[in-house]
Amino acid sequence: MEQYAEPTQQEFEGWEEFYSKLVDEKLDFFQSEGRLFDIIFAQQFERGFLDLLCNLADMIRVLAETGMGQKKLRNLLPHKRVMLYFVQPSTRTFLSFQNACHILGLNVSEIRSTQTSSEVKGESPEDTIRTFASYVNLIISRHPEAGFAEKMAWVLNQTERPVPVINGGSGPDQHPTQAILDIYTLEREFRNVGGLDGKKIAMVGDLRRGRTVRSLSYLMKNYKDNTLYFVSPDVFKMKDDIKDFLNKYSIPFIETDDFESIMPEVDAIYMTRIQNEYSEGPSSEAETYPEFHFKTKHLSMIQPHCAILHPLPRRYEIDVVVDKDPRAAYWRQERCGMWIRAALIAHIFRVEEEIFREFS
Repeated sequence: MEQYAEPTQQEFEGWEEFYSKLVDEKLDFFQSEGRLFDIIFAQQFERGFLDLLCNLADMIRVLAETGMGQKKLRNLLPHKRVMLYFVQPSTRTFLSFQNACHILGLNVSEIRSTQTSSEVKGESPEDTIRTFASYVNLIISRHPEAGFAEKMAWVLNQTERPVPVINGGSGPDQHPTQAILDIYTLEREFRNVGGLDGKKIAMVGDLRRGRTVRSLSYLMKNYKDNTLYFVSPDVFKMKDDIKDFLNKYSIPFIETDDFESIMPEVDAIYMTRIQNEYSEGPSSEAETYPEFHFKTKHLSMIQPHCAILHPLPRRYEIDVVVDKDPRAAYWRQERCGMWIRAALIAHIFRVEEEIFREFS
């Protein structure tokens, strides 16, 4: 029977100092020539860029509806290669990135487990990523370790072959591309009610460990007159760093454990599951917290335009009967991920102008 080694732990001078900096102090490092190069944090996105991406995603959707449009899209990047390094379980993020790459004609390689790479022979994660960079033009990473994508981008940006890194989920801290697909979904859901500005948004469930709600909260600095409602059991309350960020940007938020009381007030409800994969003990495994579930009876309590979102996968927190209600936006939200990620990749490879010209 083969005996495998633990990955080598390499020490990089300067990394700990860089990692300890505030996010705002790091943002320039992940840019190149005044443009986003690596996508690591939700804080990298400004309103103008988000609006551009949403418009670009809409245009890609329209083009992809026809054979001629699909051909034009596939001819944009057939000379580029992408690595999907997804060593944390994923369905939607993996498939949406994979299909976004196919839409744009990119060639895709994938690794879904460290057990199928030379990391089982003791290769360090940093050397593994440098190996990917030898063969591809973009690395999209999903990893259970917080800060992983950031460190990989930091390492590559100091080599002779830096390639962009997109954070497709990094431990419980950030999921920036989920945040932009959530923005894109909300913008589409609110097109007939004045857009995203001025809306009340409830985030429900495991807010302490849910990286999607954390990243979406960061993006709220780009919108006007919004109020956030953090609805959770006490054990899963939103962490103070997010609340400090919201206070810094004067974004009002309300914390409550009474889900039904806020239902009539809000314009969107963002449901989340209990993040059992980050459990440190048995308590959260045994409890499903039904008082924080969206049940069929709640449909009569919310506004006619209220959008119900969920990053998925779901477990018990939304009744399946709710799926039939037009306000259930989570399946549309899932599909939005493919289009907005295609728009992001098009921007990284600087082909967005070619898409815009199709509509000029």
